[in-house]
Amino acid sequence: MAGGLNGRNVLNALEPLPEMTAVLYREPPFQYPEAVSAEGSWITDARGQRYLDMSGGAAVSCVGHGHPTVVQAIRQQLDTMAFAHTAFFTNTPQEALAERLRGRIGDDNARVYFSSGGSEANETALKLAWQYQRAVGEASRQVVISREHSYHGNTFGTLSVSGNPGRRRASAAPLLDWPRIPPCYPLREQAGDESLAQYAQRSAEALEQAILEAGPGNVAAFICEPVVGSSLGVVAPPQGYLARVRDICDRYGVLWIADEIMCGSGRTGTWFAFEQLGPQPDIVTLAKGIGGGYVPLAATVLNGRIAEVLEAGGFAHGHTYVGHATACAAGLAVQTVFDEENLLERAAMNGRHLAALLNDRFGQHPNVAEVRGMGMFHGLELVADRETLAGFHDRPGIATDIRRAAMTEGLVCYPGSITVSGATVPHIMLAPPLTATVDELAEGVDRLARALARVLQSGNHS
Repeated sequence: MAGGLNGRNVLNALEPLPEMTAVLYREPPFQYPEAVSAEGSWITDARGQRYLDMSGGAAVSCVGHGHPTVVQAIRQQLDTMAFAHTAFFTNTPQEALAERLRGRIGDDNARVYFSSGGSEANETALKLAWQYQRAVGEASRQVVISREHSYHGNTFGTLSVSGNPGRRRASAAPLLDWPRIPPCYPLREQAGDESLAQYAQRSAEALEQAILEAGPGNVAAFICEPVVGSSLGVVAPPQGYLARVRDICDRYGVLWIADEIMCGSGRTGTWFAFEQLGPQPDIVTLAKGIGGGYVPLAATVLNGRIAEVLEAGGFAHGHTYVGHATACAAGLAVQTVFDEENLLERAAMNGRHLAALLNDRFGQHPNVAEVRGMGMFHGLELVADRETLAGFHDRPGIATDIRRAAMTEGLVCYPGSITVSGATVPHIMLAPPLTATVDELAEGVDRLARALARVLQSGNHS
């Protein structure tokens, strides 16, 4: 089959390990292709097979692989100073990148706390919320409300506020069980007699009910992704939802944390996704795209009101690599690429092209319930029955099958799944580099179509 890996069967895209390895793999029974080089939208393995990266890894590679501006900035920083612990020193890249992000959010008094990944960024946000509430005399506010089908990280705290059942079960940890409300998910939650505006209002009001049930004086924060990424396959709320969330949080003294780990950093066509969807949060978290995958980097951005309180009383928190000079130099270079190559405008324009390609290919597909997204952040939801939206009752591993089939076609995409009425409902997240060409986007959609044909024709669909 054109584009495939030497015609191998989908289930053999990852082969059993031929010998012992010192690596504990994400999926231990299988051997992964060894990536040896990457450029632009492409990754090449040790056999010379090229893969089109249509998910940017996990919405990470926003400026593509091997961008010379970022590579050169890292080299220059390494030549000067790779690392100096920020318990003792600040550094120029940290200061400059924080200033750029403060300009992006439009709050002259905002502050930025850098860390190494999305879990750390969200863990920082939780601690900021708790310590802020205590500093203003609200020490009883300890509960954090989140949403079902959410994912905020793999630390104890962030997994506790995540609503991803599979990840929570797999951790085998005694997680905190705080309140979670339904996601804003029109495809499956909007009533037939509701307008989108009415549904948005009703969906947001679940937050108010959860606050009242927990006791308003006990709730510190509400955390959500403005656009849900890997847990639901790119679901954006209708206009009005986040505005209502903002109103409810303000009424009850609850901080709103916007997790933009996946949907931020320009992916939706604006630097922050919330810019298109509602008012400004109290705290915003960024990772993945902020460093473009070159060096681990994340950021927690807090508004001036919170910063003023914490700077007066102190913030008890820290990681070894907070404000890492080389990581921040990479992040600063990513900002430069965005500005010099007009990537926000390009994400919006090419995002419309990607949406058209996906709708043309899958809009009437019998197993595609919905094509959705914003900018260069799109998703497909798959079903066994398009009319009833029923999932696949006999294929719990279908998301893994899709990933392997895509690899067989030389494609990197990001499938996942949820369970609805006992059946598996898979989805696919697409987050290609914002530098991808229109021809690459078209090639990616072609390869995805072939991968889905392999999986959907390989067994019973109901």
